[in-house]
Amino acid sequence: QVQLTEAGGGLVQAGGSVGVTCAISGFNTIYSLGWYRQVPGKQREAVALEDSGNKITYSDSVKGRFTMTRDNAKTTVLLQMNSLKPEDSAVYYCHANGVPRTGSRGPFNFWGQGTQVTVSS
Repeated sequence: QVQLTEAGGGLVQAGGSVGVTCAISGFNTIYSLGWYRQVPGKQREAVALEDSGNKITYSDSVKGRFTMTRDNAKTTVLLQMNSLKPEDSAVYYCHANGVPRTGSRGPFNFWGQGTQVTVSS
């Protein structure tokens, strides 16, 4: 069974830092990983994406402030967020595209449950 479980986040002051992690399990193969965020009333937006070639791209709004890293086995993904701004407040979601270890062939998209990050001004 595929699981993506986010942890971390919380309330932080503007200019501060916080990290969110994603524990991943249940995959046979992972093709891509990413972090997205969503605020009420808006579409979910990509923040950091790692493609099948292990290249990471960042949205313009977070470039230079956020860093996505992971372990070699792709079981843990970290999004380190620095120099936070109130507009970074959102629910942050971990995403993976891959083939599950059991069951259907895939690849499929999977999402974590999300973790709240609130940046106070």
